[in-house]
Amino acid sequence: MIWIEKIVPAVSAPAPEKGASVATQQWPSPPAIEIDPAKNYRATIETSRGTIELELYPAHAPKTVNNFVFLARQGFYDGLKFHRVISNFMIQGGDPTGTGTGGPGYRFEDEVRNNPLRHETGVISMANAGANTNGSQFFITHSPQSHLNGKHTVFGKVIVGQDVVNAIRQGDLMQKVTIAEK
Repeated sequence: MIWIEKIVPAVSAPAPEKGASVATQQWPSPPAIEIDPAKNYRATIETSRGTIELELYPAHAPKTVNNFVFLARQGFYDGLKFHRVISNFMIQGGDPTGTGTGGPGYRFEDEVRNNPLRHETGVISMANAGANTNGSQFFITHSPQSHLNGKHTVFGKVIVGQDVVNAIRQGDLMQKVTIAEK
C-alpha cells in the first residue's frame, strides 16, 4: 500500500502495454525529461466537487513535474478517484486501481534534497511506499504537515480551489486533469 508518513503536445515515453485502456496504462520506465524547467506549468484538476488549479515547480522538482505532466497529458488521471481522504490532513489520488497500491508501472526517485518546498497548506506532493518509490499517486494537503518534509517530494501548490480540496470526499472523481505551460 502506498502510504503517506491538453493544451500542448504529449511528452514522449515508451508505449504503454498493448490493449491497455487509459485508466490501466502501464509503462516500463519513467518518461524522458521533456519539460522546460524555466517555463511555468499549471495543472487544472476538474473534480466532481469543483476545479482545483495548481502551479507546478519544475525548477525544484523537474523529474516529478515532468512525470505528472506526462501522465496528465496521457489522460492517465482522467476518471480516477480520490481513494484516500483524511480530514485536516490530505486528499490522495492517482491510483488506477483505487486501492492505494496501483501506479504507472514504474518508480522514480525522490526530489527532496535541495528542494526548498515544504508541506504547507495546499501543496501537491508525491505519495510513496518509502524512499524512491514515486509513481503516479499524489496528495494535496488540507493543512501544514511538517512531519512529511524530506520524505515526500513537494512539486506544486494550489492557487485556486483550496475550498474544493477541503470539500473532496473519499471516492470523489478527478474528471479531467489538464496542463498549461508558458
